[in-house]
Amino acid sequence: MARSDTVYVCQSCGGVHAKWAGRCDACGSWNTLVEESGASAPLGSSAKAPSRSTRRSRLELVDLGSATEDPKRFETGLRELDRVAGGGLVPGSAVLVGGDPGIGKSTLLLQAVALLAKAGAKAVYISGEEAADQVRRRARRLGLADAPVALAAETSLEVILDGLKKETPDIAVIDSVQTLWSDQLAAAPGTVAQVRACAQELVRFAKKKNTIIILVGHVTKDGQIAGPRVVEHMVDAVLYFEGERSHQFRILRAVKNRFGPTDEIGVFEMVDAGLQEVANPSALFLDGRGEAASGAAVFAGMEGTRPVLTEIQALVAPAAFGTPRRAVVGWDSGRLAMVLAVLEARCGLGFGGRDVYLNVAGGLKINEPAADLAVAAALISSFLDTPLPAEGVAFGEISLSGDVRPVGRADARLKEAAKLGFNRALAPEGVEGAGVQVDSVSTVQALVRRLGQDAV
Repeated sequence: MARSDTVYVCQSCGGVHAKWAGRCDACGSWNTLVEESGASAPLGSSAKAPSRSTRRSRLELVDLGSATEDPKRFETGLRELDRVAGGGLVPGSAVLVGGDPGIGKSTLLLQAVALLAKAGAKAVYISGEEAADQVRRRARRLGLADAPVALAAETSLEVILDGLKKETPDIAVIDSVQTLWSDQLAAAPGTVAQVRACAQELVRFAKKKNTIIILVGHVTKDGQIAGPRVVEHMVDAVLYFEGERSHQFRILRAVKNRFGPTDEIGVFEMVDAGLQEVANPSALFLDGRGEAASGAAVFAGMEGTRPVLTEIQALVAPAAFGTPRRAVVGWDSGRLAMVLAVLEARCGLGFGGRDVYLNVAGGLKINEPAADLAVAAALISSFLDTPLPAEGVAFGEISLSGDVRPVGRADARLKEAAKLGFNRALAPEGVEGAGVQVDSVSTVQALVRRLGQDAV
């Protein structure tokens, strides 16, 4: 029997290599090459090239400055979802939604398509993981059984495309893309070849028929969507549904959006009746704060265009064993190491023989550098065992020299703090806010002196 040819495909950029290598020559990523069979090439790759007579002889070019209307959007009725999508879902767009198992992806999308169907849109929900009866029971539990949503349980790509071509819906949800398979590929469902080929055909259908295609994707242990990264390049928007099982909060985050801003978040609360929108996430994240305690600081952050206040908790304790421990939840561990090094080198605070624990309350993950000042204030407060003012917030970026650098959207941060009853703020120099007393700090040394003066 003839031996089948194998190729090695990069999961980051989709580059094809004849043999395995540790580094992809196309994009430079390490350990991303996966072996695939030669029969697992994308759909249409084995077709013969068209003859010169059948090709278009002219490339159609348009003027860059010609007038173009803004795309019409479908508002789902979930304001938080519409906010993350940029004001609504655009017809002809492909959206990839990823998240941990059981986080609520199917619940969120079922609520969205049900509301769209009630508003008059033609909606289709195709489940490859659950039977139709299971989806119906979830709809009854959510109070959406009367929504005119067409439901199907299918995993064959050809059957799904044929059904969508007959129905021509306004929106279609595919749950999930890892369960789809095509009989034109000799690969198992969920493999790199199947996921890439099925996603490509669905995106092509969305552009051709002007249908909104929402693909649900599983994530790996690192929190990235499983499968080739080229799928994220093909779609128009990539949304991550985040949250901790121990918290009722769920955060929908946009990491890519061709029709709206990125890094925008929508906050939901998981209740018995499904996912409930949270209009004021700052009040929800700060709910349950007790009296002023050492190591607790309120950070005035920005998530996209929305100001969000969260509590940062720090604990500095003597190391029980020879090696000090560093534990971080909700923040970058490398960033914490940098802040600790700056405090040791510039302020003389010794963290070498102490355990350091840092936690962002509420299950929110903070990515912006503006949290440096709030983290440093929490660490200093726990180190000195002196509580911070309960009515104060903090924001600012710390450099390696110990200087506190300014950050953007300071006025929006202070307005959100004043709205929630905070009247003091630790901020870089040059920041002014109406209704909030701003304590300017230029260096971490000045921060230590000021916290010593405010010690209770």
